[in-house]
Amino acid sequence: MRPIIVFAIEGALGSSLALPLEMLHAALQHRRARERRFALPEIRVVAERRGALSMSGSLRLLPDMLAQRVQEAELAIIPSLWRTPQLTVSRHPGITECIRRLAASGTRICAVGTGSYFPAAAGLLDGRAATTHWSFFGDFARRYPAVQLQRRHLITRSGNFYCAGSVNSVADLMVHFIRELFGAEAARQVEAQFSPEIRRPFEAHSFVEGEAGAHPDEAVWIAQDWMLAHLGEALRMPELAARCGISTRSLNRRFRAALGTTPLAFLQEARTAAARELLRASNLGVAEIAARCGFGSASHFSRSFTAHAGVSPQDYRRRVRGKLFSAA
Repeated sequence: MRPIIVFAIEGALGSSLALPLEMLHAALQHRRARERRFALPEIRVVAERRGALSMSGSLRLLPDMLAQRVQEAELAIIPSLWRTPQLTVSRHPGITECIRRLAASGTRICAVGTGSYFPAAAGLLDGRAATTHWSFFGDFARRYPAVQLQRRHLITRSGNFYCAGSVNSVADLMVHFIRELFGAEAARQVEAQFSPEIRRPFEAHSFVEGEAGAHPDEAVWIAQDWMLAHLGEALRMPELAARCGISTRSLNRRFRAALGTTPLAFLQEARTAAARELLRASNLGVAEIAARCGFGSASHFSRSFTAHAGVSPQDYRRRVRGKLFSAA
């Protein structure tokens, strides 16, 4: 199996490497403890040269693989660069060439903060949506006018390129990658372990290039819009299909072709996302949230939410509010 790699670059922001590494190792340990028979990806720290490298904040990393030897990976993480990102890029041509090879092999490439200067300088983000740390928006836009800089989104995705504007945002992305690489249960465990009160689903606040038109099926758009506007109502597939002007069988088939899931699964995800937000941001009781989000009863909501999030609605609410301060 292809490895997961993290680039160690002299002077990079230490937390932009340490947090992803800790989350990935937690997911790997969780999965390994349950499925010893299956091959799992190695996590490698990659640099241009051997020997320990100093990150910002006195953190030192010891690489275990040279960039010139890397040909492909499941995921590659580029750290945020401190103060002078363009100068750092110019000093590390071997990292740039490695990123080029990885991009050609289809590797998911995740740039944290100003780490996006590396693929941008290589021309790999030309014509693509991307972001960077907010304090470098002006410089980034001047240097790379061909990149579609997204100033209002902390996370972007264009093909196999992901950008996170901050360390907190890369934590959100890591939960997304862990779900893809290690499964939903590992993602839930890591999310719970690493401060769930600051986690937001990748899908909830990212800019995915072409997402609004990711599929050309107007009937599926109509179905999606109706379900999102009527979360509290029972789903009757024949009626929904009629609204879309097609048969139930055709709607199911076209929905799966467009989105890779079923209408019912899509609705369940949307209902759970809405419930999470109400638990976080409102004082509504569990029964009221269950009714508003279409779960039918508090007991059904509790079972469904626990299966999806790994904790009960009450526990989730306590956790996400755990760092809120209140006046005496």
